[in-house]
Amino acid sequence: MVELRRDGRRPAGRRRRLLGALGYGLGFALPVTALAFVVREKFRPLIDLDERLIVAATDITRDNPWLRTTLVAWQEVTQPKWVYIAASAVCLVLWRRHRHLATRCLWAFVTMMVAWNLQLVLKEVVRRARPVVSDPVSHAPGYSFPSGHVANAAAIATVLTLLLWPVLAPAARRWLVGGLTAYVVLTSLDRVFLGVHYPSDVVAGILFGVGLGTASYVGYLGWNPQGPDTSPPPEGDTGPESSKGSP
Repeated sequence: MVELRRDGRRPAGRRRRLLGALGYGLGFALPVTALAFVVREKFRPLIDLDERLIVAATDITRDNPWLRTTLVAWQEVTQPKWVYIAASAVCLVLWRRHRHLATRCLWAFVTMMVAWNLQLVLKEVVRRARPVVSDPVSHAPGYSFPSGHVANAAAIATVLTLLLWPVLAPAARRWLVGGLTAYVVLTSLDRVFLGVHYPSDVVAGILFGVGLGTASYVGYLGWNPQGPDTSPPPEGDTGPESSKGSP
């Protein structure tokens, strides 16, 4: 016999919640796919806009040596491998201090590893060449769409926000969101002003990272539904660990 909630309705099943995760994923995947299509087909209005913006941005960087030095330093500090090492360390520390969040930490780590590899696959599918400008400010290997730095930054920022939300005070949550948002924005500007990515590459990277992180989290909650039909908040009060008690 199916158990009913207090309001007389049936609790949402796992399939329904996982379909919700799929919906989130498609909601972000569609604009990324559309951007990838117009880039591969060389849709002139977008290509012309990208090229005008990249020339304007690199002109500013070239005229300001201090800005170029700062951007190159930020590029090196935010190499995905270093940021993923730091984010993985956060997962490990949180797991050691809050054992009841073990599956949440595992979800975060796996999602970040998937994001790291999936954006590389997307680059190989689209195969967009890097921007070509006279007197280039910087160089980068590989393909251009989406921006790997930005895609990884957006995925890490989304995942760490959802991962750490339950253990932070309200003030700390504001600092976390503000700091991670600044990290993504600065990384996005860095790629364009160094001339190694077009603005559309950056937009696609943000959509990819945020979309993957969000859809993965909704799927993580749907994997072990605990309560109401509406999706649980980031606090994790109804997440998979909620039935295991507090630390």
